[in-house]
Amino acid sequence: MNGTAPSTRVDSIRRSLVSLKMPRALEILDATLRRIEQGQIDGIEALDELLGEELSLRESRRIKAALRMARLPVVKTLAGYDFSFQPSLDKNRILALASLDFIERAEVVHLLGPPGTGKSHIATALAVEAVRAGRAVYFIPLADLIAQLAKAEREGTLREKIRFLSRASLLVVDEIGYLPVTPGGANLFFQLVNARYEKGAMILTSNRGFAEWGEVFGDPVVATALLDRLLHHAVVIQIEGSSYRMREHAALVPENVRNGAAFNPPSPKRRGRPPKKGNPDPEYG
Repeated sequence: MNGTAPSTRVDSIRRSLVSLKMPRALEILDATLRRIEQGQIDGIEALDELLGEELSLRESRRIKAALRMARLPVVKTLAGYDFSFQPSLDKNRILALASLDFIERAEVVHLLGPPGTGKSHIATALAVEAVRAGRAVYFIPLADLIAQLAKAEREGTLREKIRFLSRASLLVVDEIGYLPVTPGGANLFFQLVNARYEKGAMILTSNRGFAEWGEVFGDPVVATALLDRLLHHAVVIQIEGSSYRMREHAALVPENVRNGAAFNPPSPKRRGRPPKKGNPDPEYG
């Protein structure tokens, strides 16, 4: 016995926990000590419990901060995805991606399908899995990505921007084909893809097939160069089905849309006068 009063020893432990910035351990210290006094746990178990609670808090904080850094619009999980609504989708294949081996192999995962079929949900859920596994993740729609690259080019910081975007273990580029790519945007995107080629994994979501990428990017030559790299080490998953978001109003939606015909959207209507009668134009029919 060293004569130190128990209360003094406990006060010393509290001060140490404060100095070590262990708020959760400090919070449960008194309750843990009572359990020791009542014989529910021994000293080793108490120590394990204090450290476990503190580690759990720190891990939760790490994940929360990493999710903010990843710029995810929302947090989605694979458990929250209704696979029964999209029978064309191989659930086991998606769950296999959640093992994140594709990140180790620096592969590109393509999620293709009509709007509303869950491409962004799956991409976000896989990004969340990567964050939880301690991977650096960055999520961004294609239009925003090209806007950032164009701004960096104007400011003379394009190389630094591409270097920053290349540091993430997983880059998720959402909504390819939803909005027109601005002039020069295809070349900027190519520079980023080329910098990450065989070095960093990507997930791309698109409502347009690869044959339409020349139209999407406004440059068939650059689109071919993009696909050359993005399909070299790739996993392509095509979702064929109805829009999950419109499921409650399916009866109000035209059948061709419900069946996924929107996967290959028609070209924009031409400007000018409508065609004369007797010379039907399918774009106006």
